[in-house]
Amino acid sequence: MKVEDFLAHAIQLESEAATRFGQLADAMATNGNEQVSKLFRRLSDYSRLHLSDAKARSGFRELPELRRDEFVWPDLESPESAAIWGADPFIGREEALNIALQAELAGLDYYQSVHDTTDDPETKILAKEFVEEERDHVSELRKWIAAHTAGDKLPSEP
Repeated sequence: MKVEDFLAHAIQLESEAATRFGQLADAMATNGNEQVSKLFRRLSDYSRLHLSDAKARSGFRELPELRRDEFVWPDLESPESAAIWGADPFIGREEALNIALQAELAGLDYYQSVHDTTDDPETKILAKEFVEEERDHVSELRKWIAAHTAGDKLPSEP
């Protein structure tokens, strides 16, 4: 995968992840589930940071303009789009954490797959950086899940 294709995919992936997590955060806030709303909002913010990074790295490049059906994903949606059923107003923290973890793991797997299969040295370097970022998100979510399982507050909670 050429670096321009990688960045186009990363921008789309992170944009969709930020939007989906934001939608889930809004749905939770509307339905009074503030704790889960804050979790999804934080994940949306992480995706926006990653999106900004991808856009900054593509600033001087000419990226392909791909239609939605031209993106190559392992499944129907971009890998990090959290399950839309996460907008269920009665979703609990445990279920929300698991939805978030599955989305972040899918993003990690996608970037790792690009890293492992590309012959382009520049793409390999960028993909490795994105893998490390996603690993951090997965690690943080696993800490949140461990805290929840132990009955503690999530690390992000006051």
